[in-house]
Amino acid sequence: MYLVAIGWLYVALMMALAEGLAPNGGWLGAAITFIFYGLLPTALLLYILGTPGRRRLRRAREAQEQPPADATAVAPPDHAV
Repeated sequence: MYLVAIGWLYVALMMALAEGLAPNGGWLGAAITFIFYGLLPTALLLYILGTPGRRRLRRAREAQEQPPADATAVAPPDHAV
């Protein structure tokens, strides 16, 4: 997943450099190109694809904080008839 993100950021950086070094281009356009074609889509993709991992970590953390249900429950007495 990270390899694709790094590759896309490289492509966006090359696009921005081409825009900045072009005779009609400017560095403001290069910065906007890198932000809107590189950083924002990559950040959104990593956030969406990282959601299951964050959820799994949160549930594991909550499970460690709460004691098991069996340890706190009082067992009913056995009544042999």
